[in-house]
Amino acid sequence: MKSQRNISEFILLGLSYDQNIQVFCFVLFLVCYVALLAGNLLILVSIRCSPLFHQPMYYFLSHLSLIDICYTSTVTPKLIADLLVERKTISYSNCMLQVFTMHFFGGTEIFVLTAMAFDRYAAICKPLHYVTVMNRTRCNLLVVAAWAGGAVHAFPLFSTAIGLPFCGPNEIDHYFCDIFPLLKVACTDTYVTGILVIAFSGLVALVTFIVLFVSYGIILFTLRNLSAEGRRKALSTCWSHITVVVLFFGPVIFIYLRPPTTFPEDKIFALFYTIIAPMFNPLIYTLRNSEMKNMMRKVWCHTLFSKETHN
Repeated sequence: MKSQRNISEFILLGLSYDQNIQVFCFVLFLVCYVALLAGNLLILVSIRCSPLFHQPMYYFLSHLSLIDICYTSTVTPKLIADLLVERKTISYSNCMLQVFTMHFFGGTEIFVLTAMAFDRYAAICKPLHYVTVMNRTRCNLLVVAAWAGGAVHAFPLFSTAIGLPFCGPNEIDHYFCDIFPLLKVACTDTYVTGILVIAFSGLVALVTFIVLFVSYGIILFTLRNLSAEGRRKALSTCWSHITVVVLFFGPVIFIYLRPPTTFPEDKIFALFYTIIAPMFNPLIYTLRNSEMKNMMRKVWCHTLFSKETHN
C-alpha cells in the first residue's frame, strides 16, 4: 500500500495524439452516446409502460437496456471529456472505481444475454412448457443471478487492481482504466496476476460464448419443425440476439483471452463492447421486431395524445 501512495493519479494516453482526429472522435462519440442513451431509454420506458414487460423476453431486454446505459456511462462521458483536453488524467480512486464498474456491468450483461438465450431456447424448443418454465419467479431469479454473477466476476479483478503497487511511470496507454493496462505499469511481477485475470475474464467470456453458440445452434436446428411463419418470426428474434452476442463477445474474447499484454489495437476493439454494441442494441432489437415497434408506437402515441388532451 505504501508504494501505491507514490501515485495519486494516472495519465490516460487516449485514442490518438492527432488533434483533428480527437475533434472528429469527440463529435462522433458524443452523437453515439446521445443515440445510445436515447435508444436504450426509449426501449426501457416503452417496455415498462406496456404489457410486453410481463413477457420474459422483453423483461430481460429492459434489464439489458438498463445495463447498457450504466455500462457505457462508466467510460464514455470521461472519454468524450478527455478528447477536449490535452492532459488526460484520472485519480487513483476513480481509476479503481472504473475497473470495478466496468467489469461489474460487463459481467452482468454477459449473464443477462445468457438468460435471454435460455428464454429463446425454452420458447422454441419447449413451447408447451414455456409458460411453466419461464414464470415470473424464475425470470426474477435469473435477473438476480445475473447481477450477483456480475459482482462475483468484478470483485476479484477489483481486488487484484487495488492490490497492485504503482511507483511510476503512471501513463496508461488506453482511454479508460482496465486491468491489463494497469498490470503493464505496476512495479511488480504480474505474470501470475495476469493468468488469474485471464481465468476471471477471458475464460468466463469464452465459456459463456460457447454455451450461447451451442444454445442458438440447437434453436436454429429446432426451427426446421416450425411453420414458415413461425420460422420467420423465430429467426428474426434469434438473429437479433446472435448479432448482439457476436458484437459484444468477439472483442472481449480477443482482448482478455490471451497472455497478459496490450496492443495498440486493443483501444479500437474496446470501442465495440463499450460504445458500439450498446448503441446498436436498441436498433437491432427494434428494427427486426414488429411487435416491439408496434408497442412503442402505441405507448408514445398514447403519451403524446394524453399530453395534447391535457393541454
